[in-house]
Amino acid sequence: MDACLAVEKEIDRVLTKFGDINENTGRILSDLITHIERLKAELESAPEDHILTNVQIDILKQCMGKVKETVSRLTTDHRDLHSTVSKVGKAIDRNFIADFAATSREEVFAAPDKINLINKVICQHLYRQGMQEVAEALVQDADIAPEIHNKEPFTELNHILDSLKQKDLEPALAWATAHHDALEAQNSSLEFKLHRLKFIELLKQGASHQTDAISYARIHFRKFVLRHEKDIQTLMGMLLYVPNGIGSSPYSCLLDSEMWLEIYELFTNDACQLLGVSVNSPLGTCINAGCSAIPALLNIKQVMMQRQVTGIWNGKDELPIEIDLGSEGRYHSMFACPILRQQSTQNNPPMRLICGHVISRDALHKLCNGNKMKCPYCPIEQSPSDARLIYF
Repeated sequence: MDACLAVEKEIDRVLTKFGDINENTGRILSDLITHIERLKAELESAPEDHILTNVQIDILKQCMGKVKETVSRLTTDHRDLHSTVSKVGKAIDRNFIADFAATSREEVFAAPDKINLINKVICQHLYRQGMQEVAEALVQDADIAPEIHNKEPFTELNHILDSLKQKDLEPALAWATAHHDALEAQNSSLEFKLHRLKFIELLKQGASHQTDAISYARIHFRKFVLRHEKDIQTLMGMLLYVPNGIGSSPYSCLLDSEMWLEIYELFTNDACQLLGVSVNSPLGTCINAGCSAIPALLNIKQVMMQRQVTGIWNGKDELPIEIDLGSEGRYHSMFACPILRQQSTQNNPPMRLICGHVISRDALHKLCNGNKMKCPYCPIEQSPSDARLIYF
């Protein structure tokens, strides 16, 4: 953040100087053009055989000198402006690192199957963003096997989300009605809130649509009475204020545009949960995590190079330091062996001893003494074969 602020400061200085030079240059050139046009008019008004007097010649010489002086001054100002602009580039080089090769390992993605996997992730991201033409072009160029099940759900979801942005509820209502049982199974309030918003939109059209709103409520709110009785009572209370305008009533908060943002986010979350896909794009999640990790990795890499211990960072599946990605970046628990102080992996999973303590499989093997071992935290002796693999 400090790097961005430093660059922004230099950019603001350039913009300020641009504005000052632009204003000053415009004023100087305008005065100069006016003066030249006045001299031109005086010369054109003289007879054709008129010979310039010494005074007129001196005036013309002074005018030419003024033009040369002005051009020279403007050239100098322009040169100074280039110097200010170049400082922006230097500020970027000083505050940002252009080479991130020290934080990556190209051999991790060198295998053909890894490249194919990356292309699939990018393709799925493009489908999620509604960029179907670009995704199809990538499928052809990268020779990716078409997976229709990865394409169709996002096509429908993007159509519905675009309709919600245009404040059109019909596609979302049709989708929610078609998936009523599944939404009820996951205790979702999406369908009710869509009907609630539709009811409010009818009331916003005035008293002429009040009868339509009542009919709509009778048809669609009946099945939601058990779960949303109080909300429905609130909506019925709005009917009393329709003639005088709901905007000046105690229910004016229900007319807030935030209702549309809420229904947009709710539909995205519930639809993705129903379809078994993540709300956020896996590619976007990885990029955000990488952006958060890069500063710390660059710092630790520099420290390791200064202390000549770069060989420590050789593991492909483990970073040299722990990086906090925040609560939004946590998807599952991680186990770190208290004996070896290493995170568990597929080849070194956590093992539960009969006493209840958990250590890694590598630590279990190192603690074995024949067919017996003693727990490192309590004096209970046990057989290594009694340890059980646990899953996080």
